[in-house]
Amino acid sequence: MKTREEVVSEMQLVVEQMRLDDIEENPDSANEYFTCHACGEEKPLAGSVQYGAYRLCNDCVLLAEVGFELGQIKDIEELINAMEDKRLEADCEFIKNEEKRLQN
Repeated sequence: MKTREEVVSEMQLVVEQMRLDDIEENPDSANEYFTCHACGEEKPLAGSVQYGAYRLCNDCVLLAEVGFELGQIKDIEELINAMEDKRLEADCEFIKNEEKRLQN
């Protein structure tokens, strides 16, 4: 059985390769952004993955795949629910930045 560190290390390589493959297939994907359903941040399309109704950024794909591999989550909804606070943080940060932008 693999250690947690081995799983994380392997998955890091896999998701980084996915990102590089996406950029190779569509160079614009590195500069096209979307709002990740898990973390709530604006992230590049490159390396993102659609899980049913949810699109996750490359960073959250890593979290999801490690979670699946280690048996910590059974479906993507568990990750989405676990990251609710992170999304709220991202929303608050966006609002603060938008207010600053409008004041200038």
